[in-house]
Amino acid sequence: MTKGSFSSFIEVLRRFAMPYKRYMVIAVAANLLSAVLNVFSFMSIMPMLNMLFGMDTEAYTFQPWQWDGIKDIAINNLYYYTTVLIARFGHQTTLLLIGCFLAVATFLKTACYFMSSAVIVPLRTGIVRDIRVMVFDKVLHLPLAFVSQERRGDIIARMSGDVQEVETSVTSSLDMLIKNPILIVFYFATLVIVSWELTLFTLVTIPALGWAMGAVGRKLKAQSLTAQQRLSDTMSQLDEMLGGLRIIKAFIAEDKILQRFRRASNEYRDAAIRVAIRQSLAHPMSEFLGTCIIVVVLWFGGTLIFSDHSPIDAPTFIFYMVILYSVINPLKELSKASYAIPKGLASMERIDKILNAENPLRDPEQPKPMPTMQQGIEFHDVYFTYSNSAAEVIHGISLKVPRGRTVALVGQSGSGKSTLVDLIPRYHDVSSGSITIDGVDVRDVRLHDLRSIIGNVNQEAILFNDTFRANIAFGAPEATMEQIIEAAKIANAHDFIMATEHGYETYVGDRGCLLSGGQRQRISIARAILKNPPILILDEATSALDTESERLVQEALERLMRSRTTIAIAHRLSTIRNADEIYVLHEGHIVEHGSHEQLMALDGYYKRLRDMQQA
Repeated sequence: MTKGSFSSFIEVLRRFAMPYKRYMVIAVAANLLSAVLNVFSFMSIMPMLNMLFGMDTEAYTFQPWQWDGIKDIAINNLYYYTTVLIARFGHQTTLLLIGCFLAVATFLKTACYFMSSAVIVPLRTGIVRDIRVMVFDKVLHLPLAFVSQERRGDIIARMSGDVQEVETSVTSSLDMLIKNPILIVFYFATLVIVSWELTLFTLVTIPALGWAMGAVGRKLKAQSLTAQQRLSDTMSQLDEMLGGLRIIKAFIAEDKILQRFRRASNEYRDAAIRVAIRQSLAHPMSEFLGTCIIVVVLWFGGTLIFSDHSPIDAPTFIFYMVILYSVINPLKELSKASYAIPKGLASMERIDKILNAENPLRDPEQPKPMPTMQQGIEFHDVYFTYSNSAAEVIHGISLKVPRGRTVALVGQSGSGKSTLVDLIPRYHDVSSGSITIDGVDVRDVRLHDLRSIIGNVNQEAILFNDTFRANIAFGAPEATMEQIIEAAKIANAHDFIMATEHGYETYVGDRGCLLSGGQRQRISIARAILKNPPILILDEATSALDTESERLVQEALERLMRSRTTIAIAHRLSTIRNADEIYVLHEGHIVEHGSHEQLMALDGYYKRLRDMQQA
């Protein structure tokens, strides 16, 4: 793992692991205890067995414990206790006691190891849950422009595949990164105490291991990023296929779409293969290099023992090799983490593109109270340009929508009607000019307060895969069942709801797929009625309906519009002929306005649109 990857990993921990620091403290403590027990069990058993089998016949006496010369005192006292046991119980019983001691020490060591791994689980899963919720929350509060500019499949891939990769690569490495450094430090400290000459020689050879592992892993992060991008492509194509299945079948384009998906899948497979092969090198390479280190140290230690003035005896050298072999496994696991973490950090970079996305729609630092709609809405010389486009969509529009009146916007597709009304609830902010409600700029009040007084009925009735009751009460969760039924009756929806198997508890399917277009629209109207907003925005609410459904929906809309300030967008001019004021838009400009009769008398854009619809 490179220095940059390590710092990035530490930054991820700083951002997401702090709420779970108590788990990290427990894990560190358990690993410390596990390392102490492991070293102590090996350290104690070697001199005991050395004396037990008669390899050491020297007489030992107990020495008081003190820090000065602690190593020699510890070895001497272990030998002393062994001689006491042999003298009291004999060789066989002492051997059994030594075995029991080793079993107990191993049990405690493994119990500590289990505890250290178990407490990491809530930390790991908590971090992943927090990241997923943060991404969802961020997307939920970003402007509509962000979602329209990004591919939905790519956003889904980041919330699913990338977050999953962070879990499997980064957070799964936490256990290794907490446990292994502690073990390595304790083991190396033991090696230095036993023989600093051998340890110095070992430290000279280990950088070769690190360099070799780094040479293989340097490109892993970049390759992982490419693989995740390829996965996003496949998810995007899946999303497009599901959304456009009707058109695909209508144009007999199944083979074309399948080839596109197959090509994207093959590119993802190729990228994933490169990542997997490079990552699979971690274990065999660390195994081989670790064995090489053992062989080299074994040779060097043997030369020391065979020399005339050896600083280490044979039993101590055996103990040294046991500890050295024990340190190889944590080093190998650390090398696995060094491979896994860059792979996960590549996914974290993609997630951060969402988390760090700037949200220009902010609440004011000192918000004003929401006006009570005594006067109405007014556009003051409004201009608007999308952030990813240089062309202006709205050009200096000024208009008034008096309280309790209905204003209609008409014009050809692309004239800016929907964009203009989207500026009222601040789905976008004006580029220049202002929009006021009772003289208060909409940017000076809280978004929640602003949108709470606005109801929407759109051309595409968006329902959720829930019951009729839940969809109608979506904007008013505190509503009673009586209020929900009353809203459905006003929207001409009660009869067809009651005709279903479970009435208001019937599920409507994904996006309301179990309902007809007119039924979906009437449910959305009932939802707006129950919210009871003083401002109503109708965006081509009847344009996609048949004549019978349009009649029923139009009746519901007329009930909804009573005593409300309404802005209606319509393609079918027959639905807005009774509007108090009609504004005709063309390429972002208001070219005409007046009542239906006045506009017909002008013999301009409006009359041409009317004549084309009647032709």
